[in-house]
Amino acid sequence: MIPPLPALTLPVLGAALCPRLLAAAGLALALAAASSAAAPGTSSPGAALTVTVVAPRVEEWPVAIPAHGNLTAWQEAVMAAETGGLRIVALSADVGDVVQRGQSLAQLSQEAVLADVALQEARVAQAAAALSEAQANAERAREASGRPAMSEQQAKQYLVGEESAKASLRAAEAQLRSQQIRLDQTHIRAVDDGTVSTRAATLGSVVQPGTELFRLVRQNRVEWRAEVMADQAARIKAGQAARVRLAGGETIDGVVRVLAPTFDPNTRMALVYVDLPDPGGARPGMFARGEILVAAAPALTVPESAVVLRDGNSYVFEVGADRRVVEREVATGRRAGNRVEIVGGLRADDRVVARGGAFLSDGDTVRVEGAAPAGAP
Repeated sequence: MIPPLPALTLPVLGAALCPRLLAAAGLALALAAASSAAAPGTSSPGAALTVTVVAPRVEEWPVAIPAHGNLTAWQEAVMAAETGGLRIVALSADVGDVVQRGQSLAQLSQEAVLADVALQEARVAQAAAALSEAQANAERAREASGRPAMSEQQAKQYLVGEESAKASLRAAEAQLRSQQIRLDQTHIRAVDDGTVSTRAATLGSVVQPGTELFRLVRQNRVEWRAEVMADQAARIKAGQAARVRLAGGETIDGVVRVLAPTFDPNTRMALVYVDLPDPGGARPGMFARGEILVAAAPALTVPESAVVLRDGNSYVFEVGADRRVVEREVATGRRAGNRVEIVGGLRADDRVVARGGAFLSDGDTVRVEGAAPAGAP
């Protein structure tokens, strides 16, 4: 049998537990006081952020047709050999060189051609001497006309000989010009201003007539050949402005030159030829995206900084009269500079937070520093 506890045991335990009970009670009182202080309506909450508000702005913005396509040379020029059987003895241009019309790009050997020119010059001199003699005989025949000193047959022979000598001289001179042209063709010259894009000429090689030696981009003009669909092509006309964006981020202005009259039967797309007056970093063979500006339409715009992206959606924060913000989901459209078109979810007379919306939540109270003008970025 277990003996009963002494009478003094309970008071001792109570004395040991009293400090812990008192501490727990104090904690509970403190939490209750804090909860009471934070209860709604007991005091005014502080502003979450100091913001600047802005009103949307209605602007006339261009309507753009997006497109993509290759950058190509406006036109290419080919320099080929016009004479054959001659060796390339000098090269004075390479890929990437900017050349001018008539500039020599390569030199063919001239020894054989110079010899032919000299031979033909001698034949011209020989024909000229023969003509001089024939003219003297013809003159005597004319003077003896009607006299017994020279028969009529002989006189006629002298006159015919003069005409034959004239024809022989003209033929010799024509052959001399042909050899001189061949001599000039030993210089491979640029047919237009531009930049050399390819070089097939090799020092020491023997060329044949028609052998392509150089190719150049005429006048350094580059164009964008954008592909568009049939419904888009109906809105595109020559002279419309276009913007081309290169892979590196550079933007180039262009002008529509012509719309192709036919569609590709495989892709059902048409080509739009866009001239780039200042190609900048554009190079033939590159791929680029851009848009063709076909019209203008009003747009309700806000600064780009006023639009907050969350979970794949776009939001703005409207500031009410009580300085509480309301999170509104909006639909965005075109973009220009640092402004964004709002196509749904916002009215023209609303006021929205100009920047800093990423730090706000729906229902937050804000301190308005001063309304920004409607066109403020």
